[in-house]
Amino acid sequence: MASPSHLLLIALLLPALASFSNAGKIAVYWGQNGYEGTLAEACNTDLYGYVVLAFLTTFGNSQNPVLNLAGHCDPPSGTCRYLSAEIRQCQSKDIKVLLSLGGAIGSYWLSSSDDARNVSRYLWDNYLGGSSSSRPLGDAALDGIDFDIEHGSPDHYGDLAQSLVDLGKQAGTRVYLSAAPQCPFPDQLLGPALRAVTFDYVWVQFYNNPSCDYSSGVSAIVRAWITWTSNLPSSTVFLGLPASQNAAGSGYIPPEDLISKVLPAIKPLSSNYGGIMLWSRYFDGISGYSIAVRPYVLSDQIDKPNSVPQIDKANSLNVREE
Repeated sequence: MASPSHLLLIALLLPALASFSNAGKIAVYWGQNGYEGTLAEACNTDLYGYVVLAFLTTFGNSQNPVLNLAGHCDPPSGTCRYLSAEIRQCQSKDIKVLLSLGGAIGSYWLSSSDDARNVSRYLWDNYLGGSSSSRPLGDAALDGIDFDIEHGSPDHYGDLAQSLVDLGKQAGTRVYLSAAPQCPFPDQLLGPALRAVTFDYVWVQFYNNPSCDYSSGVSAIVRAWITWTSNLPSSTVFLGLPASQNAAGSGYIPPEDLISKVLPAIKPLSSNYGGIMLWSRYFDGISGYSIAVRPYVLSDQIDKPNSVPQIDKANSLNVREE
């Protein structure tokens, strides 16, 4: 049996060891393609630690919020409420499920701090720990809110984030915050919010940005990675990637290059490495990207592998090509 002094030493060292862990997880966006399989199927693969439901495309400025889950279901008619059971199933597997605000298309902006607080109250009552007779996804409480703000004004998203945190604290629970900024630093739309509030997870989009994605080489990614992780030391930072060549205009990293070149380059550079984010479940289900890279994303080792695994597409989800 260890002596009391040894136990004390272990207790003191554990936080330090944890802070330098290079183990990560995979986050994925789900909801924008009816051919990508169900939410439950995505979670049952055990590939992901986070699933982000995309998107709430309309909100703010006194607009009626609109949830767009593509071909999966129709929120206004109430056909998305079945997702409550699948959300709980994901959460029972220790997978965090978040709702993403924004996206590339939609009508969203915040006109004032009061507007931001009104939106936060709507999100709390309809998707988080509050209550409402019109909850689009049923009575399951999501773990948090994702900010994927790609157009409009940067104003008041910090107010929205802080108000969500405050509502959670008032109820004795935690609202997780995530964000998906573009890799050029600082992000023009999310930069103010990221400076004002500590986000739990930041999956930086290292795609469709040639100046800092893989189309400019590993060194471009490394430079941007150092900037992001050093400026957000209290957030867990993820390398956001397209799951196939068809998923983005630029920035695709072949699995063998991610494993042998990119991950070994970025993992030793920061203690707040969180893993990778993939756009999207549909493309990942076809390519098998997460299957190929998961052991190396999750590993706390930073050495280059001796061999690169082949993608076993038989283990992919029930995803069919359009």
